[in-house]
Amino acid sequence: MLKNMDRLLFIVVLVMTINTIAFAGTFLVKAGMQGENVKQVQVLLIAQGFLDGDADGVCGRKTTSAIKKFQQVNGLFIDGIVGPQTYDRLKHNNTEQACPTDGKVIYVSATAYSAHDVGNSSYTASGTLVRRGIIAVDPSFIALGSKVYIPGYGEATAEDIGWGIKGNRIDVAFDTHEEALAFGRQDLELYLID
Repeated sequence: MLKNMDRLLFIVVLVMTINTIAFAGTFLVKAGMQGENVKQVQVLLIAQGFLDGDADGVCGRKTTSAIKKFQQVNGLFIDGIVGPQTYDRLKHNNTEQACPTDGKVIYVSATAYSAHDVGNSSYTASGTLVRRGIIAVDPSFIALGSKVYIPGYGEATAEDIGWGIKGNRIDVAFDTHEEALAFGRQDLELYLID
């Protein structure tokens, strides 16, 4: 009996250790950390106007606040931790085109969705995969195939439609259900590029 308890305890400790190691690999930067990863995140936040000052490699209150502001603007889960999704978006936004100044401005009510939402298909009305960079539109308001720019999100293509998408309402696609939830509902302006 005691031998079985020892085995069970060993298995529980082993599983907890594996889970802790796996979890530790899911974030890059969080409050209190120091080092090159923090410095790299700070450089990206500074370049995009979310953080003032120098990249000192210390994730203090200002850096954590800047991360949260970035997450909010980009429709990410707001936790102040730079994990894989936040880091990918930081890198993506750093190479993203500047907001066009010559496109037609359209004011829209925007919601968000993903292929992982209950009841959603993995494919758009155009037959492409639902992914970041796609929006669902009312084709009588924004033609399918139109390219748009959404501040804080980037460029997107109108490739999808939806039963609730009428007039100046759009649905912005994300890669995960969590990102779509974090985006929520927003009134915003988008730029019709072509």
